[in-house]
Amino acid sequence: MLSRKLVFVLAAMILLLMLALPVYAAPEVGKPAPDFKATDIDGKEFSLSALKGKKVVLEWTNHQCPFVVKHYGSGNMQATQKAATDKGVVWVSIVSSGEGNQGYVSADEARSIVEEQKASPSVKILDPSGEIGHLYDARTTPHMFVIDEEGKLVYAGAIDNNSSPNPDTIEGATNYVLAALDDLEAGRPVAVSNTQPYGCGVKYAH
Repeated sequence: MLSRKLVFVLAAMILLLMLALPVYAAPEVGKPAPDFKATDIDGKEFSLSALKGKKVVLEWTNHQCPFVVKHYGSGNMQATQKAATDKGVVWVSIVSSGEGNQGYVSADEARSIVEEQKASPSVKILDPSGEIGHLYDARTTPHMFVIDEEGKLVYAGAIDNNSSPNPDTIEGATNYVLAALDDLEAGRPVAVSNTQPYGCGVKYAH
């Protein structure tokens, strides 16, 4: 039998190993946006750090989520994408649904969804492991992040200020993403930099 001292030492070693495991913390507005690399749905390599000098929007999405359907079915997300990309913003759509979970898609399915939605993201990335989603503490679909030309996170939260799944509520709502981009373009500090995201919980694999 193991001595009590040895059991204590082994337990302490296990605890230390557990503490050494990576802990995901929410990225902070005003700090550098966490860098990541990925392969997009067209097989092209993507690196966030390579986009320094450009404004970037990250959008977490799940085509089966009613809140995502609200914004895509009404054309609101597509209009927001176009307004941003027309000004040179790089729009990155990310799917962090794990395999077997709602919203999980293959690259072929993702390309078909983009076509059906008439969406215009600059890049679409599949993140079935959830690594990128956890890196950003993405909690809902949609969950939006705006990054300035210096690579600093300047906005994190909801797409707008109406959390109803009813698409009729889009009219008159404040689009926080466009507002943040307008502030950046005007050289102003982003007035609303952090809001509570709303939508379906991201369907992580674990």
